[in-house]
Amino acid sequence: MGRRAHPLAGLMKRLDGWARAALPAGGTALAMVLATAPAGLPSAVPALLLCCLFFWTVFRPAALPPPLCFLLGLLQDLLGFAPIGTGILTALLAHGLALRLRRILARQSFWLVWMAFAGVAAGAALLGYGLHAVLGWRLPPAAPGIVQFLLSVGFYPPVAMLLTLLHRSMQRMEDLV
Repeated sequence: MGRRAHPLAGLMKRLDGWARAALPAGGTALAMVLATAPAGLPSAVPALLLCCLFFWTVFRPAALPPPLCFLLGLLQDLLGFAPIGTGILTALLAHGLALRLRRILARQSFWLVWMAFAGVAAGAALLGYGLHAVLGWRLPPAAPGIVQFLLSVGFYPPVAMLLTLLHRSMQRMEDLV
């Protein structure tokens, strides 16, 4: 006589799969919402989004498809009271660039990935500055863009370390299934 599987085993397996699939986007959204808590610091929301989006796109590209990047960019715009579309465009372009570079970066050392991220962060800061200049019909101060770039580059190592642990844990669970 063979052993019968527990009736809830299939359901639990599906729930586990859904939870692993939702973790990258859900965790990013949660981090963005938590970052809006007043702390007297410049907004960390765009920096966190860029860090998470870049990491997941390079190391688990199916986890953040373009529609989810769009929604996360929209959430950034709403949380930061920014003109709708600036965060969306930045998120989609950063996602596309990271996706384009992923085959090269996925096999590189952390330092090279971090330098590539710094380039993407610089591009995102310049794009944000340009969009605010065009939408406001004047040149905005450069300091917020510089701070955004520095926050992004500074946040990447600890965020990447945490996301690496999550990614490896997810891989181990997928290997067991």
